[in-house]
Amino acid sequence: MELSSARILLIVGGGIAAYKSLDLVRRLRERGAQTRAVLTPAGAHFVTPLSLAALTGGKVYEDLFSLTDEAEMGHIELSRDADLIVIAPATADLLAKAAHGLAGDLASTLILATDKKILAAPAMNLRMWLAPATQRNVAALSADGMAFIGPNDGSMACGEFGPGRMAEPMEILAAIETALASATSIPLPAGAAKSGALAGRRVVITSGPTHEPIDPVRYIANRSSGKQGNAIARAAAAAGADVTLISGPVALADPPGVAVVHVETALEMLSAVERALPADIFIAAAAVADWRVEAAPDKLKKSGSGPPKLSLVENPDILAAVAARKKQRPTLVVGFAAETRNVIEHAKAKLSRKKCDLIIANDVSPESGVMGGDENEAHLISAAGVENWPRLPKDEVARRLVAALAARLAEMRR
Repeated sequence: MELSSARILLIVGGGIAAYKSLDLVRRLRERGAQTRAVLTPAGAHFVTPLSLAALTGGKVYEDLFSLTDEAEMGHIELSRDADLIVIAPATADLLAKAAHGLAGDLASTLILATDKKILAAPAMNLRMWLAPATQRNVAALSADGMAFIGPNDGSMACGEFGPGRMAEPMEILAAIETALASATSIPLPAGAAKSGALAGRRVVITSGPTHEPIDPVRYIANRSSGKQGNAIARAAAAAGADVTLISGPVALADPPGVAVVHVETALEMLSAVERALPADIFIAAAAVADWRVEAAPDKLKKSGSGPPKLSLVENPDILAAVAARKKQRPTLVVGFAAETRNVIEHAKAKLSRKKCDLIIANDVSPESGVMGGDENEAHLISAAGVENWPRLPKDEVARRLVAALAARLAEMRR
């Protein structure tokens, strides 16, 4: 479905991030989408019904028991008249109500009564987002078919820093377009068949760095944050795939609706990958350490005669090993080429050398800000050529990659 003909029902929850929802409505209207707004009582503390009405060009719904609203459009009809329901900001309270099927106000009733896909943009204090209860609720909602965009890392109104900031309006807009592309999918009971471009497909993803011990307290590592790998896992799950994410040590919450295996070293990661196969798609987004050390059994001490000599051993090449499999080779094997110079040339050589199907190349030089940052400028490289993408949020890079992989699988079936 094209955004220009879409009908969006926007639920605005309580939180300072509600001001971003006004910009989201404006951008939706610029693109021709019809937006109806539902404002929660908490949301009304941050934005006014008049502001939303001015931007949507229509009535703002607030009260479950409004006789006037029910006469004009009953809440059941309102919940099903849209092509997509967007919750922005999606507060911890709204997510908890949705996860437990509560329906004591207009917003939660609409979420429960709809038969349309729901996209949520969470926004809350980082402790609330990382709380086990919230993560359980998000995992349950994701399993039921709800899609998520964000939250992003950043400074919060409370003065803390971390995951919890609502995604930016342009990020949500991109997620809306992706959700509309599979708008025939509706929230399903846990365990029911999934829908989406990768429905029925199994995807295995590696992400983050590996830590190679020098002794019991020191290790060799790199600056990978795991943000791009986590974003790919979220995007693949949103597209209906059965996703296993094999993650090195990262300071990120596990993506909801994804099976996550935590590892430390390259050898542990290889073992986890072998256990996770077979799969339709394997994506090697992890920045695996090229070498490991013959680790000392005890902490190394200064001896006054210079630093100790570290004996390095080459780590296994996980990407090449999967691509070379005779049995249970995934249909598509995707690698990443993180380079600091001659990015395209090195990535093309890696594509040939590793015998994978696709390579995502990016510049990770310090001035790029990609390593550990929230944006990426990627190049999709295959035997057919190079597709250059502009600098984008990592979630959008992930969605583009998932769409490209789904398209390739569809072509292979023809």
